[in-house]
Amino acid sequence: MSHVKAEIATQAECWRQAAKLAESPGLPARGERVAVVGCGTSWFMAKSYAVLREQLEHGETDAFQASDFPYARRYDRLVAITRSGTTTETLDVMRTVGEHTPVTVFTADAAQPAAEIADQAVVLDFADEKSVVQTRFATSVLATLRAHLGHDIEAAAADAEVAIRLPLPVHPALVDQITFIGRGWTVGLAEEAALKCRETAGFWTESYPAMDYRHGPIAIAGPRRVVWAFGDVPAGLAEEVEATGAAFVHSRHHGGYGSIGRWVGKRAPLDPMADLILAQRVALSLATTQGLDPDNPRNLSRSVVLP
Repeated sequence: MSHVKAEIATQAECWRQAAKLAESPGLPARGERVAVVGCGTSWFMAKSYAVLREQLEHGETDAFQASDFPYARRYDRLVAITRSGTTTETLDVMRTVGEHTPVTVFTADAAQPAAEIADQAVVLDFADEKSVVQTRFATSVLATLRAHLGHDIEAAAADAEVAIRLPLPVHPALVDQITFIGRGWTVGLAEEAALKCRETAGFWTESYPAMDYRHGPIAIAGPRRVVWAFGDVPAGLAEEVEATGAAFVHSRHHGGYGSIGRWVGKRAPLDPMADLILAQRVALSLATTQGLDPDNPRNLSRSVVLP
């Protein structure tokens, strides 16, 4: 068994442990103006959290790719996400902003620079990974933050256990392209799902806000292509996608997947993070059917450390 396969399968328990960290010191207080930074997968988790925090009226929250942080702005707290604790761009933001703003970091390794730089470190060492690609660490960070906002993580974890067992909605031999879409906080999950397929399998994926999908991206929809939606779906979009010959995948959508894959049967909607587990499993399947090593994708390393 590959490391990434085992790590995907352990997310339910990781989320339960992560939820216990919801009262950790340094998590954003209600009313604080917060910036959240990360790179790659961590950035997508930051984007999801930022939307959720504002929707629940906990305070203004912005998410930034660490290399593009707007240093002229002022915040009450910086939250950084870095699994390795060594990502150069994230450390740079932490050091600079930390001169005048409290910094909280989510990391898997308390011995690395990020934990030393931060005022408060939330350490999820139980969710660390041996694989290069992130799966359970990123979703466990989001589980902690969601629990801090009052979400029921036990329900999400139960859905995660279901997602591990479900038949895959996409057969790797029958699909040439997948576009992931989301709304609100699930846009970040859609972006992460697309990244997992690109990282793990070198597969052609795209990601967009669901309401923007009609404004151009739908032009590539067609046979042997999939549109996979996280969260709420705009009225009529599923029908428009299927009219192109593409398959529409959604946990609330009842209908066949045609020639793209196997229908998973009628079921209750999954928590969107559990739906992300299905996408992670599809990425793994796309990699292994090509004979690729999912633990060590080409051109990637566990952490980007710049000279």
